[in-house]
Amino acid sequence: MSTETQERIAPSHMLNELAGWIARFSRNEGVTDTLFPPLTLIRNTEPTTPIHTVYEPSICIVAQGSKLVLLNGEAYRYHPSQYFAVSVDLPISGQVTEASADRPYLAIRLRIDPEQILELIREMGQVRQRPVERGLYVSSAQPGMLDACLRLMHLLDTPEDLPVLAPMAAREILYRSLQGEQGNVLRQMAPGAGRAASIADVIRRIRETYNEPLRIDELAEEAGMSSSSLHRYFRDVTAMSPLQFQKNIRLQEARRMLLNEPVQAAEAAFRVGYESPSHFNREYARLFGRPPLADIRQLKSASQG
Repeated sequence: MSTETQERIAPSHMLNELAGWIARFSRNEGVTDTLFPPLTLIRNTEPTTPIHTVYEPSICIVAQGSKLVLLNGEAYRYHPSQYFAVSVDLPISGQVTEASADRPYLAIRLRIDPEQILELIREMGQVRQRPVERGLYVSSAQPGMLDACLRLMHLLDTPEDLPVLAPMAAREILYRSLQGEQGNVLRQMAPGAGRAASIADVIRRIRETYNEPLRIDELAEEAGMSSSSLHRYFRDVTAMSPLQFQKNIRLQEARRMLLNEPVQAAEAAFRVGYESPSHFNREYARLFGRPPLADIRQLKSASQG
């Protein structure tokens, strides 16, 4: 068998092995935490309805099944041998589209740290100003990345080795991503790498103060750019304006409150920064498809069923 043929078929063998490890350590539906905190496992035995959440910077590698992600109407689909990378906090709707009891959707998600990106690109000699690009992408997982994923999963069998060896495998996965065909999307978020890194700081500020009035002039001054530049670069990275971003964060936080805390819709609206409950109800229904009461009732019914 030629080297070229081996390289072509190796990923499928590696994916099968990776799927087996994920299935072994994620017996429950949904997300499973591991003893290595940056690593979580995902398992779904049937297609899901769209789930709205805020993705933190991470790399999600699919071993089996497929998923559809929407960012303000933009669609990103990924399948086995592909990975989905997010370089900044983004409000996203994710939906598993291919899964069954016999062949569940299986994936790993590895949280990434912008400071580690900076450390790696310094070692790679690639620290420079970069153009602003969308803060997420789908790409192919090459054998080197899959091999590092497998070594990381193997370590779950020897927890005593995790503190030393797991960070090394995780670092290699990030390195492989930076070396990939769309690695610039991650490189642009390294502290000091340019406008996109400044936008990442603005995103963190909005998330921390989501229930306060949005002061664009102050955010622009902190980012070292004009208000118009802030709007332009923010949309380049997130596919939405700062106000749309804040609104999405507010509504997702309100939904979390209504689902998990004994609060009424009006109280949740005020707590996340809305002054008008009726305005909150309209925007909530626009994002989630139902007004708050009906939406929470349906979510609780689905979780109990």
